[in-house]
Amino acid sequence: MCMMSRRSRCSVLLVLLALMLSACGNGTSHSARHEPNVKRFPAAEPSNAPELTQPPTGRLISIGPGAEGAVADAQTHLVAVGLRDPSRLALVDGRTGTPVHDVALPGHLRHLQLRGPGGPVIVPAESADAVLEVSLPSGTISPPVHVGKSPHDATATSSGTLVVGNEFGGTVSVVESGTVTHTFGDATQPGGLAAVGDTVGMIDVSENTLTIYDIKRLQQLAELPAGRGPTHTTADKHGRLAVVDTRGGALLIYELGSKPHQVARLSLPGGPYGMAYDPIRDRLWVTLTATNELVGIDMSGKSPKVTQRLPTLRQPNTVAIDSSTGRLFVASPTQGELELIDP
Repeated sequence: MCMMSRRSRCSVLLVLLALMLSACGNGTSHSARHEPNVKRFPAAEPSNAPELTQPPTGRLISIGPGAEGAVADAQTHLVAVGLRDPSRLALVDGRTGTPVHDVALPGHLRHLQLRGPGGPVIVPAESADAVLEVSLPSGTISPPVHVGKSPHDATATSSGTLVVGNEFGGTVSVVESGTVTHTFGDATQPGGLAAVGDTVGMIDVSENTLTIYDIKRLQQLAELPAGRGPTHTTADKHGRLAVVDTRGGALLIYELGSKPHQVARLSLPGGPYGMAYDPIRDRLWVTLTATNELVGIDMSGKSPKVTQRLPTLRQPNTVAIDSSTGRLFVASPTQGELELIDP
């Protein structure tokens, strides 16, 4: 009887220990990671551009090597462009093409977004594992916030929270007042991000999915298929997310709401990659790196439609737009130039 009693007590203790270990793995600061059997793909990359067959539209200005990642502010009319060797942020007057500031950065970047009209510019410094902000028009830099490994893109919600996708850390960081307050660990290789209110969409470039997060509640709402090789996403004024499927040669449109789902697909052969949205004209611009083109897409209806095609400089990886003027800015990492286009 005594031996049976000890066994019973041991069994109870083992069960309690298992429950305690399980509880420790579900803390408030991290969300559970994907299971090991998640299907992974190589991340889609921009197509290698051919030699130019027609002159670029608009005007070219010399800006420096490794130009990739750009955003234009409609309030100050400044264009921010990421440069390499050394890592820095070039601030250019988009009306004249005149350089205004050259801001040294602690690491290189590939994506840029604005926190809001007038800035600041949100800079995910990949090689520094940090995110920082650059004020407009002064070029003043904020103290870096260390997030996960290789922050690839960062976006701001309507309530001011920063959300950062750490490409080689497999995590998404939530930053409040300069501090990481939550980490989603449910990604494999985060790519582009975009916010609609306090909802954020994240492209997983290894899983070929679009994950939707409720940032206020710190919950994942959905994980949706996103073509054969998505890279970038942006929001439109209708509350939808547009996703570039680079490997699949398409633009995908998603509605959010209580049950996020895909509502449209537009074929875009030619290696679609960089994207920028103009809310005033309700037009999305997407670069085609395999054909050195920029396409304008009407987003006013349920189904997006290509309405304009413009030749660009070689290897147009990045596009930005000043929505107050409609002027476009196309950057190339190979030519060291910025293209100014009035479509």
